[in-house]
Amino acid sequence: MTMNKKYLVGVFDSEHTLIDAFEKALEKGVVVEEVYTPYPIHEILHGMKNKTRITYAAFFYGLGAVILLLSGMYYAAVIDWPLHFGGKPFNTFPSFIVVTIVATILTITLLTLFTFSVRAKIYPGKKAEIIDIRATDDKFIILLDQETMNVGKPEITELFQAYGASEVYEKETEKTA
Repeated sequence: MTMNKKYLVGVFDSEHTLIDAFEKALEKGVVVEEVYTPYPIHEILHGMKNKTRITYAAFFYGLGAVILLLSGMYYAAVIDWPLHFGGKPFNTFPSFIVVTIVATILTITLLTLFTFSVRAKIYPGKKAEIIDIRATDDKFIILLDQETMNVGKPEITELFQAYGASEVYEKETEKTA
């Protein structure tokens, strides 16, 4: 099932005009759907208030990897197949450290990448939804969902143009549900 979604798109030529318009829009209570920029802008990231918990996931992936790796190596070297010869200690823990560090880093990297891909709905063969192709080059885009806008379209258009928008237009996209 496909449904059309209507957006109001503000196109800005510089980072500073985008930040000014973004902050004024937030002051007026406008809910910003997304902001597309050629590079990360910290003011926008903080203003969007999209908090991520991927760092917590990475921590727990690392903790789980360390526990599983150390317990697995301990089980293999001490319990299941102990080698008793020439004064060797029953537990050669220092030899586990390098393997544990490297395997933990690999585990965290792969599982965090997988978690990010699932949360961002990125998978091979997915068709990219590009709102304005200029955002990948040199323009800054503010995207507002017209269904959730609590301020009138003329007022937003006027606000964006007052703060340096080079263009404000409507865009309709198809969303598959």
